Amino acid sequence: MTTLSRRGLLGCACCAPLASALALGAGSLAAGTFAPARAAGKSTDLTADQALQLLKEGNQKFVADNPSAAPVNRGRRTELAQSQAPFAVVLSCSDSRVPPELLFGRGLGELFVIRDAGNTIDSAGLGSIQYGVAALGAPLVVVLGHERCGAVDAALSVVEKNATFPGGIGPMVEPIVPAALAAKSAAPANASRDDVLDLAVRENVRRTVARLRAWPDPIFAEPQKSGKLKDRRRPLRSRRRRG
Repeated sequence: MTTLSRRGLLGCACCAPLASALALGAGSLAAGTFAPARAAGKSTDLTADQALQLLKEGNQKFVADNPSAAPVNRGRRTELAQSQAPFAVVLSCSDSRVPPELLFGRGLGELFVIRDAGNTIDSAGLGSIQYGVAALGAPLVVVLGHERCGAVDAALSVVEKNATFPGGIGPMVEPIVPAALAAKSAAPANASRDDVLDLAVRENVRRTVARLRAWPDPIFAEPQKSGKLKDRRRPLRSRRRRG
């Protein structure tokens, strides 16, 4: 999902989504104490490919200004009060312009979403992702970045201007700095800052996915060895192309 054209995405030019997905065969992550819940049939029956297709179809409807009307009535809320079976885990930026449920046209109980500025991953984020796939049975993990991400922009400012930020913002930006450095190094000499920022956003998504793939934990390592964990990169659109 990383071959995006900045001119072909989201309704607001500043928040086009950029995603990469880790597709896991349905049921492949059952482990330890989570196995009984999975075996009880509480997880989705969708495969990773089917889950990814649903997200793509929902995004296409969003682009066409014909979003899906997901049920949020009392019946649906009562059903979800008993259990949940999300079909995808989404690691997304906290940016208010890129809510995953709206971008993908999904409703209550369908996506297990972890959000932080810059869609980076720490121990809490990793645990949340692993819970989503191991305990809840989601067959797909999506890392969702977006254009003109403020956190990535801040990391690029650190690289270009040795910028500093108050409070906890500096430590929050720090994990993104390697992506900004890589983008700055790879960018053509005549690249605009927006182009470099776009490269940094993409690199940040790739690095987050790579960290998940390389994490020394059986929840991810065992599916990789068996071939059930795969990296899918496809374009995600969120605004109509012009002319």
